[in-house]
Amino acid sequence: MVSAPLPAPGKSGDSKERLRLWIRLLRASRTIEAELRERLRKEFDTTLPRFDVMAALYRQPEGMLMSDLSRFLLVSNGNVTGIVDRLVSEGLVMRARRNGDRRTSMVRLTEAGIDAFRNIATAHEIWVNELLGSVGEDDTRRLAAMLKSFRSNWEGRE
Repeated sequence: MVSAPLPAPGKSGDSKERLRLWIRLLRASRTIEAELRERLRKEFDTTLPRFDVMAALYRQPEGMLMSDLSRFLLVSNGNVTGIVDRLVSEGLVMRARRNGDRRTSMVRLTEAGIDAFRNIATAHEIWVNELLGSVGEDDTRRLAAMLKSFRSNWEGRE
C-alpha cells in the first residue's frame, strides 16, 4: 500500500502554531499535575490515582462496577484493582458482589471515604484555583469551551 507523502516540515505557519500550542498545553498540564501530585503526597499522604478513583466513586454514590471504573479512568483493570484494594484496606472503599455474581464486584466509598474525599477535594480545588489564578474568568470559560469543542471533534476515534 502506498501512502501520500507527508508535507515538508515548516510549510505552514498554522501547523507550527498548532505544534507550539500542543507543547504549551502539554507543559502546562505536566507542571500543574506535578504540583498537585506533590501537594497530595505532602498534605494527605495520597496519590493522584487514588484521588481520581475516589472522585469517580464520589460521583456515583450507588457504586460502580470495577470494569466501569477502569474504563471511566482510562486505565487497566489491574491498576484500578491495586488502588481499590488499598482503599478497601484503609476503610475508605467497600467492595460488594453484584447480584451474587462472583466475577463482578461493585465498589463505592464508605462514609469515611466520603469524608476523606471531601477534605481532599476541597484542598484540590483551592490548589487548582491558585495554580490557574492568573487566568481570568472570561478566558477560563472561553478556553474550557474551546477544549470541550476540540474534544468532541476527536472523541470516539479509534
